Amino acid sequence: MNVNIGNNGLIVIENQYFPTINWINILFLNKDIKIDLCETYQKMSFRNRCVVAGSNGLVHLSVPLQKGRSQRQPMKDVKISYATDWQLQHWRTIESCYGRSPFFEFYRDWLEAFYKKQPVFLADMNLEILEWVRKQTGLEKSWEVLDRETDHPIDPRAIDLRGYFMPKNFQSPERCPHPIVYTQVFEDRIGFQPNLSVLDLLCCTGPQARLLLQNSDFSPGAKI
Repeated sequence: MNVNIGNNGLIVIENQYFPTINWINILFLNKDIKIDLCETYQKMSFRNRCVVAGSNGLVHLSVPLQKGRSQRQPMKDVKISYATDWQLQHWRTIESCYGRSPFFEFYRDWLEAFYKKQPVFLADMNLEILEWVRKQTGLEKSWEVLDRETDHPIDPRAIDLRGYFMPKNFQSPERCPHPIVYTQVFEDRIGFQPNLSVLDLLCCTGPQARLLLQNSDFSPGAKI
């Protein structure tokens, strides 16, 4: 089915960890966004992972969870595991990938402080990230968080984009037909990499990220 994702319609979407660029783009292009925290947690998704670009290629960062990734419970109830020092590993990776980027210094303090916290729930952590991204990109639109059983069933008129971008397809021509293009840190080594975590866009373009997201032609003709 062909759907114009940027038609200012009603969108239902999942809660991501440092979301992909096109996920953030959807927030810019639509006026009615529902973020579903009552959905059953889905493993191997961006709900607990993100992708950044390093000197040797793409780097997948994953947040470990209590009970493992195969749990079957609402997203809002999924708890983060601190059995390993994953926060230090994520922070060091981000610093290594973007320490040479033009705008990393603008975000360093917040990111370093963020990775010293230990939130209990994955959904809460992701919402904190999203609120930070909103401020950094100048996104003026808001969203509704569906976190109660009474929030369901979802409006049948909504376009359901939960799981639309997955680690296995987020750079495919179908999911990323018109990527936002900008100069990346290691582009000369690994080529341009579309639809990475919004961290890549922010560190490489800074304030220009807002204009790139507003003017993107990602959405026309997208298939779901």
